[in-house]
Amino acid sequence: MVSNHGVRVPGNGGMNLKQFKEWLMKYDKNNDGKISSKELHDAFRDAKRESWFKGIKSEYAIGKADKDGDGLVDDDEIINLVDFARRKLCMKIVLV
Repeated sequence: MVSNHGVRVPGNGGMNLKQFKEWLMKYDKNNDGKISSKELHDAFRDAKRESWFKGIKSEYAIGKADKDGDGLVDDDEIINLVDFARRKLCMKIVLV
């Protein structure tokens, strides 16, 4: 795993749910406890996921994870984002 913002970035080594949340919340620029498409885009960029699709994937990921339709992923919806990251981005995230 690569270290970024003081938290390990998802990679082949994997991480648990708590570590994923900690990593993701480092990108919560306005400190509202929710992740926007732009914040997720920045996280994907720093995780060195393929650059050509990070913008599209972040929009798509928010759409899949955001169940209340506010355009943000909050703590109740984070598991949906984990599911997306595991299935579509091949991130290894262990639910413990």
